Amino acid sequence: MDRLSLVVLISGSGSNLQAIIDAIENGQLNARLSAVISNRPDAFGLTRAKQHNIPVISLDHTKFARRELFDQQLQREIESLRPDLIILAGYMRILTNDFIYAFSPKILNIHPSLLPKYQGLHTHQKALDNNDHFHGVSIHIVTPELDSGPVILQGKFTIEADDNINSLQQKAHKLEHQMYPLVIQWICEQRLDLDQGLPVFDNKTINTPLLLEDLTDVH
Repeated sequence: MDRLSLVVLISGSGSNLQAIIDAIENGQLNARLSAVISNRPDAFGLTRAKQHNIPVISLDHTKFARRELFDQQLQREIESLRPDLIILAGYMRILTNDFIYAFSPKILNIHPSLLPKYQGLHTHQKALDNNDHFHGVSIHIVTPELDSGPVILQGKFTIEADDNINSLQQKAHKLEHQMYPLVIQWICEQRLDLDQGLPVFDNKTINTPLLLEDLTDVH
């Protein structure tokens, strides 16, 4: 089977990017990284990619007068690479509708909450402020509505009495680094189909998110 071609969009340190790179290099993930693209030239994730001889593209969003112009250039760059899948991994810009429609439904995002709870930013603080007992991570298909696309997989953890923003972030990252390569590998294995309106996993429509703790074949 041909390896799945990925383009990863980042804005920062790229810890989820590193998890994907590691999964590819240790044989867990049958994919290849066609490029890593960042809207911030100083993003450490670009350094991570270069260390593994992965092509990088730096598109400084501050050099574009309007969001639409930036996304048009981003779209041209990605179209030239012809990836099978676009992975948002800590990409901190809201994509324009035209960009999303150009690649839908082949854009995935990972979000640090149990969607539909806490769309947008500051999810860990919101969970603490609301005295939630559980918090977690969701992987979803990107649609024009922010953090509202069909959710494929969720992982959750308990919020302890001594947890704070940093500890919740660490717990979320641990789940993210396990979940993202797993979902991408499902697509590689053709177990997960994104082209049917709602995602289909093992020939069953995902009407409610799969839960990481319910899976017996996490590998």
